[in-house]
Amino acid sequence: MKRGEIKAVWIACTNPAQSMPDQAEVRAALQSAEFVVLQEAYGNTDTAAFADLMLPATSWSEKEGTVTNSERRITHIRAAVSAPGETRHDWEIVVDFARRLGHRLENVLTEKLFPYACAEDIFNEHRETTRGRDLDISGLSYALLDTAGPQQWPYPEAASGGRQRLYENGVYATANGRARFVPVEHQATAESTSDAYPLSLISGRLRDQWHGMSRTGTVARLFNLDEGPEISLHPVDLRLSGLESGDLARVSNPRGTVVVRVKSDESLRRGCAWMPMHWGEQFMNSAGVNALTLSATDPYSQQPELKHAAVSLRKAGLPWPLVVLRKAGEGQFAALPLLEKARSLMARFAYASVGLYGRAEPLVIFCAAMPDALTEVELREIDAVFGLAEDESAIVYADQHRQISKRAIVTDGKLTGVRLAGETLAQSWLKESMTDNTLDATLIRWVVAPIGYPPNRLLEKSRIVCVCADITEAQLKREMSHGEALSQLQEKLKCGTFCGSCVPEIKRMISGQVQEAVV
Repeated sequence: MKRGEIKAVWIACTNPAQSMPDQAEVRAALQSAEFVVLQEAYGNTDTAAFADLMLPATSWSEKEGTVTNSERRITHIRAAVSAPGETRHDWEIVVDFARRLGHRLENVLTEKLFPYACAEDIFNEHRETTRGRDLDISGLSYALLDTAGPQQWPYPEAASGGRQRLYENGVYATANGRARFVPVEHQATAESTSDAYPLSLISGRLRDQWHGMSRTGTVARLFNLDEGPEISLHPVDLRLSGLESGDLARVSNPRGTVVVRVKSDESLRRGCAWMPMHWGEQFMNSAGVNALTLSATDPYSQQPELKHAAVSLRKAGLPWPLVVLRKAGEGQFAALPLLEKARSLMARFAYASVGLYGRAEPLVIFCAAMPDALTEVELREIDAVFGLAEDESAIVYADQHRQISKRAIVTDGKLTGVRLAGETLAQSWLKESMTDNTLDATLIRWVVAPIGYPPNRLLEKSRIVCVCADITEAQLKREMSHGEALSQLQEKLKCGTFCGSCVPEIKRMISGQVQEAVV
């Protein structure tokens, strides 16, 4: 595509401008293409910026079809909600295009090749392609799945049920019926560390986010545990790099550079750095970790080596910080219009990130940094974007000599917006007090104070462990001190009873409490 050999590309259900390695090459290729079609359920993915034509597709809750899980069990699913706006199912889009193309080519077989009127027609054809194979589902139908429930394949015609285990008779789906083994030899990573690039960068997933966050990135409470883009290192590696936890670092290799905040993590090995793969240009002003990964692939699966790259790390040298905290109203999606406006500002800065925080009344949080201070005119432009330009209800602090400018908006006695520029020590406790509405009128004056801890009458909030039930580490430890078991904690606090992803951490906490009691 980059060389011009492929002139048009149709992308469906994926986000290559974030998820593929060596992003500089990927984006150069997309930029070179003469025509890019994107078939998507979300219009703000990183790939959308390269699209010449957007085809709005339905998401999983709006579709009908079958889903097969990891134990080969097939389920017939129906739409839970109607398809919104002009969205269409993926199969409808493809069939419509195929028919139109066939007519333009004057192909008389077009209607015969694409006769589908519904999802069941496609399932029935797929079913016939499996007949006689090891995944034979010729005995399945929508009607059977609806009456008997989900079934495991194989389920051949005339069968009374699916098969729980495959190949129990020792015969495999190969020419001679015998299993084939592929000998695999261990290979080192495609890229090794060196004096110039001494750190092994590992990428992976966060507990509470999903892929490129086009869906999960709209839910404020999912940011309460991991608030934004960070790269984690062992404390010794941080010290050797001249950095402290919370500093901004420039992470580089020959493929790209990412400016991101560093975090100390003693659980990492020396010489390793870890950065989640979820954060892309929707939440930071770079392509994220895949700006640094390489396109070497496994010879069998063709899967790229997304999990490792050699990088260097040094202080970013951006001493002038800016933070905006803004309430956007009640409701899960109330903050999304303001989030989009905040994204439009990120390109102005050497470093910028944006995200959400809170629960019923979410905050939009915008963080940025520059080598030099912005002018007062530029700051007022930012204030206007976040609805902080009103002077009558504003608390203002300015120190031109130290290039510090602060502004807060109070509505009905509550702090609803803050912009800190030049000095941002208070951002952490302000964020918590705005989320919980604990900053009463007598404490409002502390908003512009240069303190990194809450006023005496405000308790510092503990780390959230269960995002779904909003249960903190302090709450769990308090209950555990009474000898509460996991089942009792779940019944009393409801933690671990929704998605369950916090259960392993709660078990570790219980185990730690027991060990301390024994000692």
